[in-house]
Amino acid sequence: MFKRTGARLRRDEKTQQKRPDPVLKSPREIQIMREAGRIVARVHAALREAIRPGVSTLDLDRLAVDVMARYNATSCFLGYRGFPANICASINSELVHGIPSRDRVLKEGDIISIDVGVRYRGFIGDSAWTYAVGSISAEAQRLMQVTEASLYEAIAQAKAGNRVIDVSRAVQRYVEGHGMSVVREYTGHGVGRQMHEAPQVLNYVSDDSDGRLLLRPGLVVAIEPMVQAGTWQTRTLKDNWTVVSKDGSMAAHFEHTVAITNSGPEILTLP
Repeated sequence: MFKRTGARLRRDEKTQQKRPDPVLKSPREIQIMREAGRIVARVHAALREAIRPGVSTLDLDRLAVDVMARYNATSCFLGYRGFPANICASINSELVHGIPSRDRVLKEGDIISIDVGVRYRGFIGDSAWTYAVGSISAEAQRLMQVTEASLYEAIAQAKAGNRVIDVSRAVQRYVEGHGMSVVREYTGHGVGRQMHEAPQVLNYVSDDSDGRLLLRPGLVVAIEPMVQAGTWQTRTLKDNWTVVSKDGSMAAHFEHTVAITNSGPEILTLP
């Protein structure tokens, strides 16, 4: 979440800045991140069970905090650049960074994207998922299916010896092959002790310098396709956080934290 890393940059500014080197994690550090990821998965499991018409996004935020506390973890979103909540809860045309509120009450037919990030023993676990609220339209169901499938297409390319651009290409090909749009302004990222580390992991192919980075064992990345049924363009609401599709089309967001290992990609945010 909160992509791109740092402020949004024009392409010429972005390519001129020297990027920090990715931080490779030791086996011990990846084990801690695996534990953090399991906590994230438990939060999502609890939220999945709670999502239904009549529930407010503030109810979901409070539930997430309760589950985190049970496992001695805290939200890494609360206070990050001033963000005022523990999870991001984005409904329908909202893509990312929706602020939980008692006034945002779920309705039958909604879809809701929930981004969960926890800090546990000094490391981050980060995962987002889009959920149906009751019975949803065929269009919404297809958007969710395509976005989720593109995540796994990307993870399959997250193996030692490939490059970041191979991950990006997998998302773009799958999504655009199904007639949908990959959002450009927000990206995946490295993750570890900090929520946003190098490299940026775009969801489309570009001349971004991070795309040439070789994937090496010990690198941990958050891969997160963000897809809209209509245009790829977005705008930010007056709260200065909530990002919505510019044309009002529905949006979906799926994310896993993934470790690059000698035996292939390992998803750390699974139960």
